[in-house]
Amino acid sequence: MIDRQTVDRIFAAADIVDVVSDFVTLKKKGVNYQACCPFHNEKTPSFVVSPSKGLYKCFGCGKGGNAISFVMEHEGLSYVEALKWVAKKYGIEVREKEQTPEERQRNDDRESMMVVTSWANQYFESQLRTPEGESIGVSYFRERGFTDATIAKFQLGYCPSKGDAMTRAALSEGYQESFLVGTGLTIKREAANGGGYYDRFCGRVMFPVHSLSGRVIAFGGRTLRTDKKVAKYLNSPESEIYHKSNTLYGIYFAKKAITQFNRCILVEGYTDVLQMHQSGVENVVASSGTSLTVEQIKLIKRFTKNVTVIYDGDAAGIKASMRGIDMILREGLTVRCVLLPEGEDPDSFARAHNATELQAYIEEQEEDFISFKTRILLGDAAEDPIKRAEVISSVVESIATIPEAITRSVFIRECARKLEIDEDILIREVAKKRVTMVDGQAGREVAENQRRKEQFLQRQEGDPTAAPSYSPEGLFAEPTAPVDLAPKLSFAEQGLNRELEQLERELVGYLLKYGGENFDFEMSPAEIVSLSVAETIIGDLELDRIEMHSPLCRQIYEEYVRIYHEENRAPEVNRFINHPSAEVASLVVDLLTQEETYAPSRMWERYEIRVSTERERLGEAIPKAITIYKSKVVCSIIASLQKELLGIQTMEEAQEIMQRLGALNELRKSIYEKYLRTV
Repeated sequence: MIDRQTVDRIFAAADIVDVVSDFVTLKKKGVNYQACCPFHNEKTPSFVVSPSKGLYKCFGCGKGGNAISFVMEHEGLSYVEALKWVAKKYGIEVREKEQTPEERQRNDDRESMMVVTSWANQYFESQLRTPEGESIGVSYFRERGFTDATIAKFQLGYCPSKGDAMTRAALSEGYQESFLVGTGLTIKREAANGGGYYDRFCGRVMFPVHSLSGRVIAFGGRTLRTDKKVAKYLNSPESEIYHKSNTLYGIYFAKKAITQFNRCILVEGYTDVLQMHQSGVENVVASSGTSLTVEQIKLIKRFTKNVTVIYDGDAAGIKASMRGIDMILREGLTVRCVLLPEGEDPDSFARAHNATELQAYIEEQEEDFISFKTRILLGDAAEDPIKRAEVISSVVESIATIPEAITRSVFIRECARKLEIDEDILIREVAKKRVTMVDGQAGREVAENQRRKEQFLQRQEGDPTAAPSYSPEGLFAEPTAPVDLAPKLSFAEQGLNRELEQLERELVGYLLKYGGENFDFEMSPAEIVSLSVAETIIGDLELDRIEMHSPLCRQIYEEYVRIYHEENRAPEVNRFINHPSAEVASLVVDLLTQEETYAPSRMWERYEIRVSTERERLGEAIPKAITIYKSKVVCSIIASLQKELLGIQTMEEAQEIMQRLGALNELRKSIYEKYLRTV
C-alpha cells in the first residue's frame, strides 16, 4: 500500500495537461485545452482539459476525472498502478508500507517469474529465425494468413522440438530452475525416470499471454503434429503470476479500442483474436477455449458494459456456452450475439473480410442475447410442447439472472410476445427463479431489509409528527423473498427515485462549488441575511436526519460533512477531484463542469441581454433546492408506507400506518405552504 504522503506528492506533481498530452494531442482554447475524445469516436472536439481545476471532461461521452483517473481509464490500470505510472513519469519514489519478510520474498519470487517468462518470450520469438522455426513456425503462421506485423505485434514464437533446448538455454544464462518450473515452462523429470528436464511446449508454435499492463505471464502452445493422443493446445499451468480464470487473451491489445467503441467482442481462441485484429477490429478478446469466469467478466466490465459474443455455426458449441452468457447477464452487462455463416469461425471469416465488411456484418447480424437464445432453442423445439416448455424455462432462467428490474421487465414483455405466453406467467416464473438463484443470501437480505424497516418504524413512534428519517436502502431495496409478482418499482416510484438523485446531485454540486462561500437570503423585503452555503445545506439535512438515496452522492456528502466538522471549514474541492475512487472523481467532475454546459451563448451577449450566473442565483436556488428535496423525501416515504399498507393483515397495523401517513401528508403540506406557497 502506498503511504498517504507519497500519494499527496504524486497528485501535487501530476500536471493534468502534461499527463493527458502523453496520449492525446491537445490544442489550447482560451484558458483550457481541447481535443477529440480518446474514449469515443468523434469528429468535433468535445474533450476539454482544465489546467486550473486539474480535471478533464468529455461533453460527448461524459467521461471525466483527474490525471490519475485519466491514466486508469486510458490504460486500463488499477488505482495503485496508475499512481505508480504517474510517479515514474515525475521521478517520484513510491513508498509502500513495510512488508514482512514473507511478503518481500513472495514479491521477489513473483518478479523473478515475470523476468523468466519475459526471457522465454524473447527466446521463442528468436527461434522463428532458425531453420527449424522458419520451416515449422513461420510456415504455420503464413498458412493461417498472419502478416509479419501481426506476428511481431502479438510476439508469436516457436519452441524447438528438442526436448530440453529452452530449459538448457535458460539455465546457461543464469535463470534458476525453481522459477522455470514454477512458471510451468519446464517439467522436471523424477530421478526414477532418469532425471533431467523437459520443455512443456517443445515443438509447438507459441502464443504469449499478456497481463493487463502488457507483461508476459503465461503461454499457449499449439502442436503441429497430427497425433490425436497429443493435445492440440497446451496452456501454462496456474502459478503465482498466472491465474487462468482472471485472464483474457488479447486484453492488453484490445483495452483501448474496447473503451473507444464502448463494446467488447468475445471470441473463443487465440487465432480468432489475431485474425480480427489483423482485419482492423481490435476491441476483441478471447476466453482461450475455457469456460467464461466471473473474474473474466469483471475484467471486461472495467472497460465497458456492452459485450458481443461471436458464435460459429456449431449448434452444440452455442448451447454449451450459453451458461457462460447467463453469467455475463448476472454481472449487469448487456450481451448481444452474432451467428456466423455455417462452416465459418471468427478466424476464417475475418480472414476473408476487411474491417469495414466485418464491422458491417456484426452490426447487421447482432441481436440481444434473449432473442438469440429464444430463436436458437425454438428452432429445435418445433411444435413439441415439452421441448417448448423447456425453452421457456431456459429463457426464464436467463432473464432471472439480470439484476436490473427495468431490463428484466423489458425482456419479459418481449419474450411473452415471441413465445406467445401470458406475460404474468413469465413474471411469476422469473420471480421464483430469482429466489432460487439467491437462496444462499436471500435469508440474509430479507432479514436485513426487515431490520431496516423496523428501525424506520421505531424512529417514527416517538413523535409521529416529527420530520421523518430516510433510509433509502430499506425503502427501495429490491426484495428477494418469494412474491407473486416480479420485484419491480412502479413507474411513479422510478420517476421519484430519479428526481431524488437529481436533487441530491444539485445539492452536492452546490457544496463542492460554493461550500465555503456565503449567499444573501431575503427573510423579508426589509431583512436580508448572509448565510453559509455549507452550513445551510448540512444543517438543514442533519436537522431532519435525512440520508441521501444515491450511493455516490451519499459517499461524497458524508465525506464532505465529516471533513467540514473535523476542520470547521469547507474542504478543498481538489480532495474530491483527486479522490481514490474513480467513480467519485468522475461524478465530482460532472458536477463541477455542469454549469459550463448551460453557459449563456454569444447571441445573448450580442443583444446585450444579461443572464445571471449560478453564483448570483444562490440566494434563491439553495433554499428552493433544499425545500423541493425534502418534499420528495417525504413523498418517497409516503409511497413506501402506501405499498406496505397493501400487505397489512390487522386493523391495528393499518391504523398505525394511516396515522403516520396523515402526519407525513401534513408535513408535506407545510413544506409547500412555507416555501412554495402552493399545496
